Amino acid sequence: MTPVALALVLAWGSLPRLATAQNLPAPPAPATAASAPRPAATAATRLPALTNTATRTERRVDEVPATVTVVTAAALDASGARDIKDLFRNEVDVTVRAASPRFGLAVGTSGRAGVEGINIRGLEGNQVLMLVDGIRVPGSFSFGALATGRGDYLALEATAGAEILRGPASTSFGSDGLAGALSLRTLTPADVLGAAGGASHAPARDIGGFVRLGGSQLDDSGLVTGAVAGRNGAWEGLLLLSHRQGHETDSQGRNAALDSTRTAPNPVDYEQQVLLAQLGWQATPAHRLGATLEALQRRVTTEVYSARAVPPAAPAQPAATAVIDLDARDRTERQRASLQHAYEDLNAPWVQKAQTRLYVQDGQTRQFAAEDRASAADRTRDARYRERVLGLSTQLESTPAGTLNQRLSYGLDWSRTRITAVRDGTPNPSAAPPFGEVFPALPFPDTDYELTGAFVQSEIETPGTAGRLTLIPGLRYDHYRLKPDPTGYTGGAVVSLAGDALTPRLGAVWRLSPQLAPYAQWSQGFRAPAPGQVNNGFTNVASGYRSIGNANLKPEKARSLEVGLRGATALAGGRASWQLAAYDNRCRDFISQETVGGSGSAADPTLFQFINLAQARIRGLELRSEWQGGPLTLTLASALTRGTSTRNGLEEALDSVEPARTALGLRWTAGAWQWQADVLHAQAKARSRVRGTTPPAFTPEGYTVLDLGLRWQAAPGWAVTAQLNNATDATYWRWSDVRGLPDNSAVKDAYTAPGRHLQLALRHDF
Repeated sequence: MTPVALALVLAWGSLPRLATAQNLPAPPAPATAASAPRPAATAATRLPALTNTATRTERRVDEVPATVTVVTAAALDASGARDIKDLFRNEVDVTVRAASPRFGLAVGTSGRAGVEGINIRGLEGNQVLMLVDGIRVPGSFSFGALATGRGDYLALEATAGAEILRGPASTSFGSDGLAGALSLRTLTPADVLGAAGGASHAPARDIGGFVRLGGSQLDDSGLVTGAVAGRNGAWEGLLLLSHRQGHETDSQGRNAALDSTRTAPNPVDYEQQVLLAQLGWQATPAHRLGATLEALQRRVTTEVYSARAVPPAAPAQPAATAVIDLDARDRTERQRASLQHAYEDLNAPWVQKAQTRLYVQDGQTRQFAAEDRASAADRTRDARYRERVLGLSTQLESTPAGTLNQRLSYGLDWSRTRITAVRDGTPNPSAAPPFGEVFPALPFPDTDYELTGAFVQSEIETPGTAGRLTLIPGLRYDHYRLKPDPTGYTGGAVVSLAGDALTPRLGAVWRLSPQLAPYAQWSQGFRAPAPGQVNNGFTNVASGYRSIGNANLKPEKARSLEVGLRGATALAGGRASWQLAAYDNRCRDFISQETVGGSGSAADPTLFQFINLAQARIRGLELRSEWQGGPLTLTLASALTRGTSTRNGLEEALDSVEPARTALGLRWTAGAWQWQADVLHAQAKARSRVRGTTPPAFTPEGYTVLDLGLRWQAAPGWAVTAQLNNATDATYWRWSDVRGLPDNSAVKDAYTAPGRHLQLALRHDF
């Protein structure tokens, strides 16, 4: 019996109880402009989490027609997570790819992109929207040996909460988000100082802060984070500084050879600094102004032993081009400045709420590598990718008078991003330029990428004798334009591109009773072509190939349907809640680089071009449940997903889809102590669910991992957390990290997940 089948049986068994449970109080009404204030949480009542990502308005997660995960500040702190891969390690339908760094100078990029990005229900990379305070994170990019990710642009040390939305997010946020969205919210003064009705449950103070010290065996890293916040009359501010440094992430590989047979991790040294500064002014009871500065810098140095050639047996000499040393130095930076205005007056006649944000952001990655060869000329590579964006976003909320009980939200989003990249080398006197190339070279022309969008959404409440029905229709119009600058570009003809997209969404939640609520949502999404796809110009006559741009690229599109059922009931002296969801995502016009002509000779080079080709369909079932009784909380989540893609009329498996996974959790709270245990089981990846390749792909076996956690409130303001991950020291491979690895690889152990490791943290709030 599969994990999802078992979960369905458990859910079915609770249905009779749902039909007879009539003595439970109704949950609070959804947060709307006309709603009464939410009651304060008590030890005996844990209110459902609130989400702002699903509809761009504040709603309870059980009142939205989609699957949303909310990670609170307390959960972030208790997890001890270094990055989003750690944070979402036990999510059943979300994975984060971060392969072992085993790259080369000019060929191979495994692990070079760091924490590459998030995968939601089988789609990943730039097909998932990633936001920090509503601002897009720079995208990922790959060309030759240059490979940039997105996860290393994020700083969990400055994060107060995270949300994951499943399903297209374009109706709310525009381009990207075919699969969903990850949204992070940075700390505010209210999170530290507390405020009546604010984000923190702590008593309001005029000055306060915290210091957090942490360490992890996972990468022998250490962390120190300090924050101080203050409030004086209508003014408040916050300053946070964080420093983390560590080494390579551990694995179960034990071969420490100094050549390509190595399976132990390559030596890595990294440092990361984070700065967050905020200033707020309550100008009037209805108007608030704010400013935010955020900066992240990450430096990584890698001794790539695995790129070295295996020395020949004496007396033979290595080939002239044999690599005898490879060193890499990478740097990732993101700086952001934003100004915010918030307005709230629930008694205003026309607009009750409004938010406006003006921002600038600069994100860039630089990757340098130096290669020492036996007797051939040494080589270096210096590659850079950069996104600089200026943006404006405004959103308003109104509760119009009339026969309908509804909340309208509407607004505008505009951004202009300057996207640049360059591949270069800094040769020493003995070095030579790359074969068939001339450096420096632009993989695509410097491009201005402009997005303009307008949206409107209504949240309609229709009470009746058959239960309360909530309808949430939404519609968005977007215009995108890519305007390239041909200066310095030698890849061929430069083409411009512009287009439009209309993305509707319709959701419904039917509260049949306080114990049962079916829901459904149909939504569309799109992703505009990227500059590196429209103008992917590169020519290597010596090798007989070239790539050309495409002014006729269409955006990638998605249509998604999710239907589900939520329930709640009294069970075994506690309270149980659950959600069962089924979804069907159909994607078309996926952009893929294909051979479009040429014979491969210098006179008639092979032509490569990005075109709209592949289609995809992803279907799945999920169950999520929770039982809470006194100090004990039990959770269960299970996901089963199937995906196929179609190219040139041929249907094949979609490799980015994860095997079925089930997660069990137990949390026990007693006074100042809290214990937690999490078990994650992943089924084996069946060969029939992997795209056929020659040689066949490696398909790892299933695995079960146990994580243990402890939190001790040692004294007021002092807390100790400990996390023992992979407590049984199991040897296993995550599918997300080995995807694409051939089955005949002799270094599979290099891609194993970490073994048993301990993480400790001490936090003092003052």
